[in-house]
Amino acid sequence: MADSENWPYIFGALLLGYLFGSIPFGVIITRLAGVGDIRKVGSGNIGATNVLRTGRKGLAAATLVGDALKGTVPVLIAWRWGVEGASIAAMGAFLGHLFPVWLGFKGGKGVATFIGVLIGLKFVAALAFAAIWLSVAFLSRYSSLSALIASAVTPVVLWFLDEPRMAGVSIILTALLWWKHRENIERLLAGTEGKIGQKG
Repeated sequence: MADSENWPYIFGALLLGYLFGSIPFGVIITRLAGVGDIRKVGSGNIGATNVLRTGRKGLAAATLVGDALKGTVPVLIAWRWGVEGASIAAMGAFLGHLFPVWLGFKGGKGVATFIGVLIGLKFVAALAFAAIWLSVAFLSRYSSLSALIASAVTPVVLWFLDEPRMAGVSIILTALLWWKHRENIERLLAGTEGKIGQKG
């Protein structure tokens, strides 16, 4: 980033990411489609996996794309300030999704937005995440387990791609994603976690 110690640039990248990330596509899309408040369906989460529990695959796909793009777009814009700006925007977008001001700071769990910021930061890492997620999902049918494993591998992938700054940011994002999935982890251990496509 030009003038990497210039806090206005850093704050601007963070705010840019946060504002994009805080757009609650799951809530907006389901309400426009007449489904109602997605927060009252299934797990109450605003992400694509819970939208899928309504039985509306198209709405789930739209939510997935929207939640991913709100991570990708600010990162691509912030590349004008270099890798540091892009990384900070990625952090902001992820925090925006997890803690959106519009929903009382109660947001989603961040999987689609995680993928979205990876697309903007390092497309190869995004492909690796998607490949791992799909493989685990195919074998287990657990969306949460797929996300946990794919996110845990991401910092390693970025490190081997010689992107230490991105790897550092992804460690933070992974920790937050695991924290948001703490109840899923408990259910996975108990064998009560819902599977992909299961209506809540």
